[in-house]
Amino acid sequence: MEKSKKKATQAKSSKRSRCSWCGEDPKYLEYHDNEWGVPVRNDNELFEMLILEGFQAGLSWLTILRKRDNFRKAFGGFRPERIAKFSARDVQRLMKDQGIVRNRMKIEATIQNAKAFVAMKEDGESFSDYLWSFTGNKTLRLDRMTGSTFRSKSPESIAMSKALKKRGFNFVGPTICYAFMQATGIVDDHVESCFRYKRRK
Repeated sequence: MEKSKKKATQAKSSKRSRCSWCGEDPKYLEYHDNEWGVPVRNDNELFEMLILEGFQAGLSWLTILRKRDNFRKAFGGFRPERIAKFSARDVQRLMKDQGIVRNRMKIEATIQNAKAFVAMKEDGESFSDYLWSFTGNKTLRLDRMTGSTFRSKSPESIAMSKALKKRGFNFVGPTICYAFMQATGIVDDHVESCFRYKRRK
């Protein structure tokens, strides 16, 4: 009975109209349907996504999704206070971890970003409030969203990139910031033909 229900749910899900970028991989579909574009307000969850978007640079997002659990384990659950204390020995450990993307610059940037995050927190700043301030604390949607209107960056992501860099963050270019904004619901870029599309109010 349970198996038949699961198959029926999967069949219904496969017939849904979605954004073309997610393809047909089950992991991609799950991410698109349940996470991408959903507003995130938790500081640590936002930090995790910003780091993962940085690691994705030059790779496919599917590669990161498949390694996400390994990333979480390797980086102590993405707790910034813990990562900020990582030493050269931790960098070496991570460089040997086949479960993550072994890029020294990105690993060292993660540690630096954790330190920048902690500095903001010690100054009484909310990471979430800071990031959402670039869109006036609301989710941005285009009046019409189709595949042809898909962007890789925006004025808001350019501003966010510049501001984060001034705060000491690395691997936060405008394109990375825009992908991060899409992932965390700061921007909603589901196309009109997608079942997740929401009309602008």
